[in-house]
Amino acid sequence: MDVLIRKEHSADVTAISAVNEEAFGRADEANLVDLLRNSSAFVPELSLVAETNGAIVGHVLFTKIKIIDSFNHRFESLALAPIAVRSSFQRKGIGAALIQAGLNKAREIGYLSVIVLGHETYYPKFGFQPASRWNIQPPFDVPDEAFMAVELVECGLKQVSGIVVYAKEFEAV
Repeated sequence: MDVLIRKEHSADVTAISAVNEEAFGRADEANLVDLLRNSSAFVPELSLVAETNGAIVGHVLFTKIKIIDSFNHRFESLALAPIAVRSSFQRKGIGAALIQAGLNKAREIGYLSVIVLGHETYYPKFGFQPASRWNIQPPFDVPDEAFMAVELVECGLKQVSGIVVYAKEFEAV
């Protein structure tokens, strides 16, 4: 199966919504993507789709976040969320390809790190480790092992610590 990973186009919006609704079994994540697409957190180069035979079968979104320390220093990072693959295409490496392409693109355009709230056995294969390693905390109560960060460049989180502040659009989910 040939899969093309590419930046989303405006014509993909409906298909991206359908992928997210099917993957999550509800409209919340699809609505979140739409809200984020129209926010200052949106990075057009980091909304990627997986396409096979002309059909969108997967989507990943990375958006800007801040990490704010106790001295009110603000550090820019990215959130990986959501990642969605149509159910009939899951467990075929499409999600992993989307994530890896997104991490590579984020590094290429100058981002230093990414934060994810996700499964503690899946994301470490991309280099994610508990964010607490850098004294980076979530803004809500989640298990330490599920809140992770990855440095996109060596020492990308050096001297970065604090609480993650997501785009306000995340509050809709």
